[in-house]
Amino acid sequence: MEGSGRPTQHEGAAQQDTSLTRRGVLGIFGAAGAGALVSTFTGPPGVGPVSLVSEAAPEVLVQRGSGWVGAALSRIDGPLKVRGMARFAAEFALDDMVYAALVFSTIAKGRIATLDTGAAEAAPGFVLVMTHRNAPRMQPMVPFGPNEKAAGNDNLPIMQDDRVRWNGQPIAVVLAETQEQADHAASLIRVTYEAEPATTSFAQAKANGTEGAVYFHHEIGDAEAELAAAAVSVDATYRTPYQNHNAIEPHAVTVAWHGDELVVHDASQSVVHNAWSLAHILGIEERQVHVTSPYVGGAFGGKFMGSHQVLAAAAARLAGRPVRLTLSREGVYRMVGGRALTEQRMAIGARRDGRFDAIIHTGTATHTRDSPHPEAFPFVSLSAYATGSLKTDLQWAFLDQVANAAMRAPGEAVGSFALESAVDEVAVALGMDPIELRIRNEPKTDPLNGAEFSSRNVVKAWRDGAERFGWAKRNPIPGAVRKGEWLVGMGCGTASHIYNRENGGAARLTLTSDGTVTVDIATHDAGMGTETAQTQIIAENLALHPDQVEFRLADSAMPGLVAGRGSSQTTTVAATVVEAKKMLVAELLTLIRADSPLAGLTAQQVGPRNAGLAKLDDPTRHETYTAILTRAKRDKVTVEASPDEPTEMNERSMHSYGAMFCEVRVNAVTGETRVSRMLGSMDCGRVINPKTAASQFRGGMIMAMGLALTEHTHYDERTGRIMNPSLAEYHIPVHLDVPEIDVIWTGIPDPHAPMGARGIGELSVTGTAAAIANAIYNATGKRIRELPITLDKLM
Repeated sequence: MEGSGRPTQHEGAAQQDTSLTRRGVLGIFGAAGAGALVSTFTGPPGVGPVSLVSEAAPEVLVQRGSGWVGAALSRIDGPLKVRGMARFAAEFALDDMVYAALVFSTIAKGRIATLDTGAAEAAPGFVLVMTHRNAPRMQPMVPFGPNEKAAGNDNLPIMQDDRVRWNGQPIAVVLAETQEQADHAASLIRVTYEAEPATTSFAQAKANGTEGAVYFHHEIGDAEAELAAAAVSVDATYRTPYQNHNAIEPHAVTVAWHGDELVVHDASQSVVHNAWSLAHILGIEERQVHVTSPYVGGAFGGKFMGSHQVLAAAAARLAGRPVRLTLSREGVYRMVGGRALTEQRMAIGARRDGRFDAIIHTGTATHTRDSPHPEAFPFVSLSAYATGSLKTDLQWAFLDQVANAAMRAPGEAVGSFALESAVDEVAVALGMDPIELRIRNEPKTDPLNGAEFSSRNVVKAWRDGAERFGWAKRNPIPGAVRKGEWLVGMGCGTASHIYNRENGGAARLTLTSDGTVTVDIATHDAGMGTETAQTQIIAENLALHPDQVEFRLADSAMPGLVAGRGSSQTTTVAATVVEAKKMLVAELLTLIRADSPLAGLTAQQVGPRNAGLAKLDDPTRHETYTAILTRAKRDKVTVEASPDEPTEMNERSMHSYGAMFCEVRVNAVTGETRVSRMLGSMDCGRVINPKTAASQFRGGMIMAMGLALTEHTHYDERTGRIMNPSLAEYHIPVHLDVPEIDVIWTGIPDPHAPMGARGIGELSVTGTAAAIANAIYNATGKRIRELPITLDKLM
């Protein structure tokens, strides 16, 4: 971390002290008290006020004494970022560094016939060009799955032959003294190809024959027969488009070789995985690769191991100089996959009283044979509703294009659009309120396997959300509410995301004689507030002030194997911290002297209290950490811990839930759609930090706005080339698109999850697109089953 000084605390703004550190930030800015349940702030221009509301009872927020868990603590890294003191991957300036630019293929399949680099080599500032002709011999990447440390997005060789496997594959790396010189030299490279027949359209891929994903095929009862016999049924096709990652920070890496050791400053959500992967690909030992990624400007599943890190490392070895490789926005589109295209059959059969007799969720998604990331849209239907019969199936249609990547709530985001739209259609057919229909079909146990739910309070989320949103004022007649040219409608949808806890949690905890603690763990903060939330958890567990805690992360030299994926980091690290606390208490008891007030007590009799240990039933028998270490003449105590395996996921059905509400306005003349307000009512267990949690929920809902209304990666189906690889032509929601967003939650801890918390990062992406589509139907009477819902579909 950046230094060790701690600024003086005082009221008002932060001092202009360039030694400001993560730990010192808390001393300057303070923290909200545990009783601060509601906070409202004004967003950027065009964004309404955002309410951060927790309905947790105060006792939930003040468990174990200190009350830091549940406090609305401001982000520790915020001041560092706004002051420009947080260095991202492309901001490491190394001595004698050169800059890289990439050349991308322009055919989908074939081989390179000629590759003329002469003009590039004569360009100003040119240093080196790397192609398949001179690239070091390397192993293919290992994708997620075969090895616990693998994190690749495909298993293809990287610049090892003249083969082209997708339109946009990097075929040359140019190094130069400046980025501008590298870009210019790359533009001078001339390539010709021998093209081969490629599958570049969805229709063609389906005609070639699809392949079933066995692990997403489930049948309970005869769903087709139950559907045919149902009193009311909906059987429709829903379509969702390709989508691309657009994190505010494009993918970047700065690498340097020191002899036979490689140092990598990465924009990553998997530092240990990337260190192992690079070692495997380059043919060196894992200990020879050191990856750090302290700050990441957004990841959302797109910043695991990619070919750009490999290309930078290989080029740096050839050049004998450090290399910075930053993908342009176009480069992200060419090299980093995103959501696959889906075509989903969603069918529901219901009785007259609304109870479901059949749910069928099947269909096809695009895929590449080398991708480990299926767009598993049927998954969301497995545990959503009670039903007499169930059928799910996923077919893959294979194309020659960039491999799919995980993208926030993969599968569940697009699958919930189909499921929750169809539930709304059933409600319309029955003349029933869509919330009451959902509650009527609330399952008592997991519909797939009968497992007990760990904690499921989605009905409370629906009731609370409906009251706060004003759902009772909704007119169920489509097109009945009009304000001037604008048709107004309300819609809703259920959100859900499976609970995850990684199996690789491990941490090193160091308590020093000044009463401060440092925790090292190779986890990640890609913008979600990991560092802040974990600092609160550590402070709570050790009865310290957060300013006495330094949480260090995102370094492959640290313990742990915790990728930033699947909304699993908070639970994984929390379980590790709890285990480390137990080990620390046990170690400290070995240092207790006979004259200590804790003498003779066992680990079962004591616990952290007031920056030290105390007897559980007699807090007057207390000794501070500083006193314990001072008596023992120790400067510090260090423990390393790993939690038990996450068996809770096998023993129970564990999910986070939400009730998503939306109001839209659709222009009756132009078809323009504006989301006027949204509310997310969440059931996600215990909320560690209301401020960062609400930010995560709000961000997911904004991403779902893009899914529903604007985002669409356009492939030229003749060539497989992405036609809109820029933010000028790929439209994401901007400030003026974003309405007032309200967020509330039940605050009920899950008794089977670490700290009572379940994941939240991906939850609000699910259900929200359907809520928007359902609101559009309520406003206009037009049922749009294909995303994005652009004005041409409404005209």
